[in-house]
Amino acid sequence: MEKILVIGANGQIGSELVEALALQHGADNVVAADISPASLYGAKVYEIIDVLNAARISEVIEQYNVTQVYQLAALLSATGEKAPLKAWELNMDGLLNILEIARIRGEAGKPLKVFWPSSIAAFGPNTPPVNTPQYTVMDPSTIYGISKLAGERLCEYYFEKYGVDVRSIRYPGIISYKSPPGGGTTDYAIAIFHSALRGESYECFLEAETTLPMIYMPDAIRATISLMDADATKLSVRSSYNVAGLSFNPRELAAAIKQNLPAFEIHYAPDSRQAIAASWPQSLDDSQAQKDWKWQANIGLDALVADMLKNITVAAKGLDKAA
Repeated sequence: MEKILVIGANGQIGSELVEALALQHGADNVVAADISPASLYGAKVYEIIDVLNAARISEVIEQYNVTQVYQLAALLSATGEKAPLKAWELNMDGLLNILEIARIRGEAGKPLKVFWPSSIAAFGPNTPPVNTPQYTVMDPSTIYGISKLAGERLCEYYFEKYGVDVRSIRYPGIISYKSPPGGGTTDYAIAIFHSALRGESYECFLEAETTLPMIYMPDAIRATISLMDADATKLSVRSSYNVAGLSFNPRELAAAIKQNLPAFEIHYAPDSRQAIAASWPQSLDDSQAQKDWKWQANIGLDALVADMLKNITVAAKGLDKAA
């Protein structure tokens, strides 16, 4: 029986991943953990963990006989640019703590399977932007992207040198109705729905034609769990897999929203996040993930928009305008 620890469980991915893992493995077998004093999403088992505290992580892993760790705690792209040293420390030392614990436990005959999220931010301005290959130029220009590229190299290093079973996905922008925008450059694609459902126009911080790869949360969760469930012998990538969902720009997303809410309006006021977005891919080639573990996205733009508008309505009421 798997015993699973999700660090960063109060975040955008973690909150929904805990729920999905609980359905698969049973709520008693999934330990949600974050630096906050309580679970924000009602997890049955919750522990306070600072991912920079390796002793505390080891204590919880030992207490629950954990066999899998999802290390999701991080500072995202736009937030990281405001505090680059803090972003580097959290993103890198947090990963290193987990990898070292996995190495030590593996040597003691207690193998620990690890998931760590990379990002399209690991690419850069000289990366081929259309159908970005699995293996290509990677020259990130943000501290978040630099930490993700370094993290990918660490993951592969710990697999090759120590046999740590670590797995990773380069997430596109993730869209979800269950959690508010969290400081990412792609978060316009969440904030726009809140404005639309409040009957307000939306001021977009990206230019109208800035196409980026995105993925709807149900597909992102399915991809994550599918990768962790895959046969280790079938996995050819131990840095991080490209995973594609769909690609669109703010103009296309606004048009899809207007099909449902004709009065909706969008205006454009690009800020510092535009330069970040311009350095990222427009679409991803995820053929390696398709080949190795049969990955395939299910949700397109029209279905995404319809589901967001249906489910975010209650959450939109009273939401702070600054979101």
